[in-house]
Amino acid sequence: MVKSKNVWARVVYVAIHLFLIMLGVLCLLPFVHVLAFSLSNPGKAGAGLVTLWPVGFNLDAYTYILREPKFITALWISVQRVVLGTSIGLLFTVITAYPLSKESQKFRMRTFYVWFLVVTMLFSGGLIPTFIVVKSYGLIDSLWALVLPSAVNVFLITLMLNFFRNLPKELEESAFVDGAGHWVILFRIYLPLSMPSLATIALFTMVNHWNAWFDGLIYMNKTDHYPLQTYLQSIVTKPDMSRVANLNELLNVSSRTVKTAQLFLGMLPIIIVYPFLQRFFVKGIVLGSVKG
Repeated sequence: MVKSKNVWARVVYVAIHLFLIMLGVLCLLPFVHVLAFSLSNPGKAGAGLVTLWPVGFNLDAYTYILREPKFITALWISVQRVVLGTSIGLLFTVITAYPLSKESQKFRMRTFYVWFLVVTMLFSGGLIPTFIVVKSYGLIDSLWALVLPSAVNVFLITLMLNFFRNLPKELEESAFVDGAGHWVILFRIYLPLSMPSLATIALFTMVNHWNAWFDGLIYMNKTDHYPLQTYLQSIVTKPDMSRVANLNELLNVSSRTVKTAQLFLGMLPIIIVYPFLQRFFVKGIVLGSVKG
């Protein structure tokens, strides 16, 4: 009977792993297809002959993109946005979550501020009031318009808050006995112990900033100020092949191969960064989601 249970357990274990492998492969197929399309001859690609392997391999689409100044400018703006937005987001998340993680006896206004933040998750002013606020502060056509409106994320604050509440209270009490203040406790005790949650929050924030395109469309009047995803949205809807240098390049480059090459390059940074933060991801979500 015991051996029978062990056999079934192994069968279920193998079946689950096979299912997850198949699911992972299905998730990767669109990326592989986009890459293969971008590396293919435009005639073969336009004829629908490309699946998961390049047909008529060439790098002309990528050569064309790297000569495109608007793409490089948009990429640099997105990099600045991700670095600045992630740094500010982490700072605001930490300094907001720390006091809200205390009991009501230590922070009397805690309940009021928690409900104040929760209400913003359910109701918002909408697009037009947000645009008016951004314009009133003179942020139109500046990098700050892409960073400040989303600097405080209540969902991420909730994750961090619950993570702080799970830390042993004895650490804080012993630090107070040794004469440490709240800033010392936060930066020297809490944050070093919160790396899984911080990595998770950083990943969420980076992905949100990297993939955002609509705010660039409404807050930027000049196309030279577009972040990468907004620029990609504009070239997908209105392709521009005016920079093709010669007839040979025209034969090896098409709007579809250029678009897929740009889309793949737009995905590549997050694909590279994600494996380094993935090991913290599940642990950070679990530890920050429930109060044990």
